[in-house]
Amino acid sequence: MSNLTFFKYDDLGTAREGGPLPERVIEGDAKFKNWDVDQSADEKVRAGVWETTPGTYKSIKGGTWEFCCILSGVSEITEDGKAPVRVKAGDSFVMKPDFTGVWRCIETTRKIWVVYK
Repeated sequence: MSNLTFFKYDDLGTAREGGPLPERVIEGDAKFKNWDVDQSADEKVRAGVWETTPGTYKSIKGGTWEFCCILSGVSEITEDGKAPVRVKAGDSFVMKPDFTGVWRCIETTRKIWVVYK
């Protein structure tokens, strides 16, 4: 087993499909695709690729720490009580535990994610 994992964007395998919980939908009909790429043996650290189609919904991180790197598309993230921030390809950020806010996908957005629980 290698200690090096590559993200093969042209061969991510079959995605898990879903969307925001119905009670979190604000506007539109966002659809999610999620590809798990790797995880630690204890499953506390996981990494993958996520994609959303346009729509607006409440984002709640709970106890999860998440690093994100936007690969494509345009979205706007508004943390509760803060000004909106537009993210696009090349932008990276961390959503810390207890983050709550609104994710508005403007153009289908794809990101790499790494979470720690």
